[in-house]
Amino acid sequence: MPISPSSSAQAAREAVAGRLKELRADAGITGSGLASHCGWSHPKTYRIEGARTPPSPDDIRRWCEACGAEDQADDIIAQSRTAESMYMEWRRKVRTGLKQLQNSYVPLFKSTQLFRVYSPTMVPGLLQTEGYARGLMASITRFRDIPDDVADAVAARLERSRIIHEPGHRFVMVIEESVLRHQLGDQDAMAAQLGYLLTAGALPQVSLGIIPGATPERPMWPQELFHMYDDTLVSIELLAARVQVTQPSEIAMYLKAFEQLRGMAVYGADARALILKAIEALH
Repeated sequence: MPISPSSSAQAAREAVAGRLKELRADAGITGSGLASHCGWSHPKTYRIEGARTPPSPDDIRRWCEACGAEDQADDIIAQSRTAESMYMEWRRKVRTGLKQLQNSYVPLFKSTQLFRVYSPTMVPGLLQTEGYARGLMASITRFRDIPDDVADAVAARLERSRIIHEPGHRFVMVIEESVLRHQLGDQDAMAAQLGYLLTAGALPQVSLGIIPGATPERPMWPQELFHMYDDTLVSIELLAARVQVTQPSEIAMYLKAFEQLRGMAVYGADARALILKAIEALH
């Protein structure tokens, strides 16, 4: 996946937006004044500066011209294309189906000693059962309108997950209690998945923490789903993209968030009690 200078796709978009905002400020032009010069609506200026709307090459050229900085246009256009390519890469990957995507992570998994996973929405892939994974993959396939290779993708995911039983790896996983209630697949599949969490959570190489929904005054709000591979890579799953972070300062931020989330979770008997409660709620 292409890596921008700041390594995170959103950070790369924000860097482009920041440069454009700085040009406008240095030129002493208001947002409405720039919009008027460029021939677009006032809100568009602030959507671009807020990194909510990626600017087109023509937008950037008009912006730079309005600010008397035509010489910077080509460089900012290149920077913007790099940022957008990081999002597009994920779309290209899933376009060919999900099996290939599952297999693409095998080398990374093999080389990782410490896996840290935080999930607010679903059971982490490494702990998914066949029925649960099938329900998830079928949902993704329908939503993204991509080739239906669910059976092969599920088989690839289960094969990849065998690493949890191989020596030389540790797994620290934290989920929100709501994950236990989000039913993917039918009732039997969900019951089997919850039952497997009881088994997998007891493995010596696995630490499974669950953040109770009733946690009072939680110091860290729910975050996006992310995976940390040792201390070298963070993979963040968004609806439209998977963002890879490799910059040490950003990795440190995710590690800090993970430790706060981990500290809010319950483990052992308390975690099993939450899982058993979710199983009972299925009936």
